[in-house]
Amino acid sequence: MTLDTTPTILMVPGLRDHVAEHWQTLLERKLPKAASVPPLEHDKLSCAARVAALDAALAKIDGPVILVAHSAGVMITVHWAQHHSRKIHGALLAAPADLETPLPAGYPAFDALAQNGWLPIPRKPLPFPAIVGASRNDPLAQFERVAAMAKNWGSRLVDLGKVGHLNPAAGFGEWPMAETLIHELE
Repeated sequence: MTLDTTPTILMVPGLRDHVAEHWQTLLERKLPKAASVPPLEHDKLSCAARVAALDAALAKIDGPVILVAHSAGVMITVHWAQHHSRKIHGALLAAPADLETPLPAGYPAFDALAQNGWLPIPRKPLPFPAIVGASRNDPLAQFERVAAMAKNWGSRLVDLGKVGHLNPAAGFGEWPMAETLIHELE
């Protein structure tokens, strides 16, 4: 009997959870070995609850895992990495939201994020290989700040160009580059 060493791709969505037209949702449906952190029923703004949900999703997976996080999902991933020791094969961290700067209208206020454990953003090197995809015109994070986070995390930075927040509002449904970057982590 041979063990399957193909990594499971685990999607870590942001605060808006699962959006039908989002590239993560579309990619999860397309990949043969993919799962997603389920949405929270309560404490939706709690960083600790989100980290616990990621940890619970990981506990259900045998074998290697590649995390694919977007927006606040990136912050969930880096907070998780500071306190857990499960071996992760790699991570694609796309369009991190800079929660240390005020977000646009319609997003949680800075004080609410601070009160719910999101701040400060962890800056220690990640214990697994990671690729950070940064947009040049993301309304939720300046490119230079994301580049500095990637450096702190010991991650490779990929300049995605002007892709907004890499979500349906920015014109993205499918994002084929995600598969290319995931293959680089396999």
